[in-house]
Amino acid sequence: PRISHFRPLCEVFIEIPANMKIEEVKSTTKTQRIAVHSHIKGLGLAEDGSAHQIAAGLVGQEQSREAAGVVVSLIKSKKMAGRALLLAGPPGTGKTALALAIAQELGPKVPFCPMVGSEVFSSEVKKTEVLMENFRRAIGLRIKETKEVYEGEVTELTPEETENPMGGYGKTVSHVIIGLRTVKGTKQLKLDPSIYDSLQKEKVQVGDVIYIEANSGAVKRQGRSDAYATEYDLEAEEYVPLPKGEVHKKKEIIQDVTLHDLDIANAKPQGGQDIVSMMGQMMKPKKTEITDKLRKEINKVVDKYIDQGVAELVPGVLFVDEVHMLDIECFTYLNRALESSLSPIVVFATNRGNCTIRGTEDIVAPHGIPLDLLDRLLIIRTLPYSVAEMTQILTIRAQTESLQVDAEALESLGRIGSDTTLRFAGQLLYPAALLAKINGRENVTPDDVDEINDLFLDAKSSAKLLRDQDSKYLH
Repeated sequence: PRISHFRPLCEVFIEIPANMKIEEVKSTTKTQRIAVHSHIKGLGLAEDGSAHQIAAGLVGQEQSREAAGVVVSLIKSKKMAGRALLLAGPPGTGKTALALAIAQELGPKVPFCPMVGSEVFSSEVKKTEVLMENFRRAIGLRIKETKEVYEGEVTELTPEETENPMGGYGKTVSHVIIGLRTVKGTKQLKLDPSIYDSLQKEKVQVGDVIYIEANSGAVKRQGRSDAYATEYDLEAEEYVPLPKGEVHKKKEIIQDVTLHDLDIANAKPQGGQDIVSMMGQMMKPKKTEITDKLRKEINKVVDKYIDQGVAELVPGVLFVDEVHMLDIECFTYLNRALESSLSPIVVFATNRGNCTIRGTEDIVAPHGIPLDLLDRLLIIRTLPYSVAEMTQILTIRAQTESLQVDAEALESLGRIGSDTTLRFAGQLLYPAALLAKINGRENVTPDDVDEINDLFLDAKSSAKLLRDQDSKYLH
């Protein structure tokens, strides 16, 4: 018989249907959103404390940056607690950028709590309570404990059951046999049934790396043993190496918490199994105040830990932007809070000159802050940027936003910034790039900048237009 019409086997396997799509696998790395101050990486100071002209995303303001560097040194040496700093200057002169640069210099271990003055006005919570809550958020506590632990990879997990002593048909877990393995050896442990509940809550299974605290019986799952690691690019599991040393060891555990975390943990009552407790947990709780009495009790425990050397206090930074929005009650409360033994470093920022203190009828004060509080502050002044400095800042912003902008276009934006504001010039960057793309170009040219500038009004131009055409608007 003729078999010439059959295809060779290999040809059948490599034939690809016409409708099949072949796409490149995109990276699963998260793209970080670019914010207004994403380019700030630090204060940009030299070893001797002097400021570089352009460094770490900051341009100019050398005196302000050097003063902020001194403040950072004071904070690191814990000599600044209970004091406050005021960043004062016109809008768009880098006050918030300076505060964020201080936070970057201090590093992730020092708490940094930003807030805006208007946040204190809440219908649910008192103004002073909001302030105190943020004060407590900005004070860290580093707890060091040396605990006896059993650590290793789980090789066996067998619950032993017995007849229920209360009668009935069901059986209860009398104890659990668990095998743990490390690089040095293995150990078999007989555990209480209550620890078995903890193991189930942590979803521990054979092949997981865990540690069990000898005193409390608390179980912590650290991850899956890397011996079980697969070749998949994306997995929910976190793989950890097999622990070194013996199974039974002493381990120093360091926890970083804030005083607000301790307040919240002690303010919430632990829910029971009855219906009322469960209903209370399911219902969305209203924001409640933490009493002064509770805070005093927590402070006593914290002081005791510090005296014993178990814990170390880490005063962080509370940044209050638009501080002129606070009223006279808040300022009076701040005077007392700054004198407290547990107080963070407070950084205020304002763009106001002489103005009426909020909450008063006719008391005018510099920056809208009462004079008795101003006496407690170290004041750093920020100055308006020159055209060259604005151009440099816009160049950094263009690089951060991955935009290709011609040097002439950046100079044009710098001039617009000096006539209007730096913020307005920065906001024109992306629309100009979009216009260039519509016109089939990758680079932003001065023509794109001019066209976009004609399309949008800045605050000064808008105010002038309102004055000129006042009669045409409703009053």
